[in-house]
Amino acid sequence: MDALAILDFGSQYTQLIARRVREAQVYCELFPWDAPAEEVLPLKPKGFILSGGPASVYEPGAPRIPAYVLESGLPVLGICYGMQALAHALGGRVAPAQRREYGPAEIEVLQENPLLRAPRQRVWMSHGDRIEEAPPGFRPLARSANSPVAAMEDPARRLYGLQFHPEVQHTPGGAEILRAFAVEICGARPQWTPASIIETAVARVRDQVDEAGRALAAVSGGVDSTVAAALVHRAIGDRLTCVFVNTGLLRRGEPEAVVRTFRQTLGARLVALDATETFLEALAGVTDPEAKRRIIGEKFIRLFEAEARQHGEARFLVQGTIYPDVVESSGPDRRKAARIKTHHNVGGLPPDLGLELIEPLRYLFKDEVRQVGLALGLPEDLVWRQPFPGPGLAVRCLGEVTHERLERLRAADAILTEELAAAGLLRNGTAQAFAVLLPVRSVGVMGDQRTYAEVVALRAVTTEDFMTADWARLPHDLLARVSNRIINEIPGVNRVVYDVTSKPPATIEWE
Repeated sequence: MDALAILDFGSQYTQLIARRVREAQVYCELFPWDAPAEEVLPLKPKGFILSGGPASVYEPGAPRIPAYVLESGLPVLGICYGMQALAHALGGRVAPAQRREYGPAEIEVLQENPLLRAPRQRVWMSHGDRIEEAPPGFRPLARSANSPVAAMEDPARRLYGLQFHPEVQHTPGGAEILRAFAVEICGARPQWTPASIIETAVARVRDQVDEAGRALAAVSGGVDSTVAAALVHRAIGDRLTCVFVNTGLLRRGEPEAVVRTFRQTLGARLVALDATETFLEALAGVTDPEAKRRIIGEKFIRLFEAEARQHGEARFLVQGTIYPDVVESSGPDRRKAARIKTHHNVGGLPPDLGLELIEPLRYLFKDEVRQVGLALGLPEDLVWRQPFPGPGLAVRCLGEVTHERLERLRAADAILTEELAAAGLLRNGTAQAFAVLLPVRSVGVMGDQRTYAEVVALRAVTTEDFMTADWARLPHDLLARVSNRIINEIPGVNRVVYDVTSKPPATIEWE
């Protein structure tokens, strides 16, 4: 399959570059900027994309373009820092701009070229340096008020640079720019489709699991674990046993729905365990979110180990890890990213696990997982189910997790979901929406009596990729209905607040 290699110079947008290229149905993989040739070139890339980054090319120790990239003779597209690194490496002049350029800008296209079609385009800038002089053999393609070389090309060597970010939504024509580079300049055939993803994933699972190998799938009812299990089931059939652990931390009605989905819709072998009391006992008195995640992850793994002993010689564990999980759980030794939180299906696995991991979705974005789910024939209501964290309501029940507080939270979350569905906003108006129970009490008045009860926070966001997100502008009358129902229907709650924080600086979840 034709592919592109993306070298990451530390931009917060690098994953979006990959997502846009894949939207053009061209496969791509991300590598750190200093990845050796023997790691990158086996991909047989049709071209390279160099991401942006926070450094300045003229600083000592600044990231440089690996020699094999330019020596390959393949097309190269540098974005922001990637463009400056390209210019610096080939004899151009990069210098600090007198005025930094962040946010929306308009570029004027100077001459006909294969990437920028319109004479004027709105783009998104984010840079403090600029190219004062293009390298020999290059010609400027566009300029902005603050950048004399906002885009450049060397058509003979098929080298291109963009000072702006085509991957973000704020550059309206950016997706077409990346498609043109991948397909028209690099000549990559658009073969990355749900059908090809399924075919590749099934083949990889069959290569990993021999003809007699057996696997356990950790399923929660969410789209990720369900699609992962469906892929592995297609690959090895009844040699897969799906294990559903009811932790007591799920949303209202979910344990029953999970059993129906796997036994009736997928026709897969399912073992359902009710471990509610086990998890509640382990979480008693625990308030630190990282401790909650570690405890829950440990309990999951130990239960799987016990179940494996009951179901033959299972040597593999299927998990629905997706790419954002991997990125957010990265440590400083992986692509220089800071760890934000531990995902129980990525980090902290005990060394004595005893099961080899199968992660068929590890390099897929959420939208790709949904497309694969639909192509596998899974029901739309399951595929478009609201995302749910691996530790469940434990990280939405801030403070100590108790049966009483969980029931309170479950009821609030169900009310929010019901009202969003009734308003037609559960799928189209929000990417993720949920309730959070806060470990604080506030004073209120109910029936002429003073109350001192807990607070529920509502969280609803819009996003395409879950790497960044904005808070959803829900109608005020909808929020009023939800608040009124929560306070009137749920004992122990007397105040409702709405979270209006984007990601970044916040994460989508509260813990």
